[in-house]
Amino acid sequence: MRNPLIFLLILVLAVFTHVGDAVGEEQPGSLRILVYGASGKVGRRVVDEALTRGHIVTAVSRDPSRISAVNDELTVVQGDVLDPASVASLVTDQDVVIVSVRGVVGQSKDPNDTVTRFAADNVVTALRELGDQGARYIHVGGSGTLEVKPGVLYADTLPKVFIPKYLELAIYGQVLTLDYLRTVADVKWTYATPAKNFTNRKRTGAYQLGGDQLLKNSRGRSRISRADFAVAVIDEAENAQFVKRRFSVVEQ
Repeated sequence: MRNPLIFLLILVLAVFTHVGDAVGEEQPGSLRILVYGASGKVGRRVVDEALTRGHIVTAVSRDPSRISAVNDELTVVQGDVLDPASVASLVTDQDVVIVSVRGVVGQSKDPNDTVTRFAADNVVTALRELGDQGARYIHVGGSGTLEVKPGVLYADTLPKVFIPKYLELAIYGQVLTLDYLRTVADVKWTYATPAKNFTNRKRTGAYQLGGDQLLKNSRGRSRISRADFAVAVIDEAENAQFVKRRFSVVEQ
């Protein structure tokens, strides 16, 4: 290059172009992931795992102040999975929608009135409207939906006398949610199920996968850390291995 000033100008432009690509722009391979229940024990770990891998995350909460994570690829928004209009506005232009919620609406004693059941209906309805452009939907379910033997759910073996009514409703709300999703043929859903017990152990990145049966590891334990469960959920977001199916997760 004969003119050193021109060479220097080209070099500076190249550097600033590279910086612009690296900050604030979607990188190749990154997913746009919407997370409901992002302030919960599982949801916040799902958010952290997705951000660690470079994905673009929108964390949804009725109270955004409960989400303290800070990241250039994180957007925190107010939203309510029980509000169909809110759901429809947020799921647009996403690649994956992850729902990790629980609770009962009002004073109802009907598991059809659980937050998880309403959430599934609202998310499916919104994604159905988007057709082929709709995101994949990963629903975080409960271990009560797993079979302890053919045709017998773990939920049905729990001693009801010792379980608070709200928890019993939440468990059977998850059962109904899985039953409902299995009737949905036009939305790309996945039902992610933890082992019997959640722990707060550190992330190892290692886990075992199963299907409808309640899993135990080689030591006879049916447990998974929330951090490693989040690894499995984001692995599914990236790999789409269980579309229109359920998978379960246990520690190694």
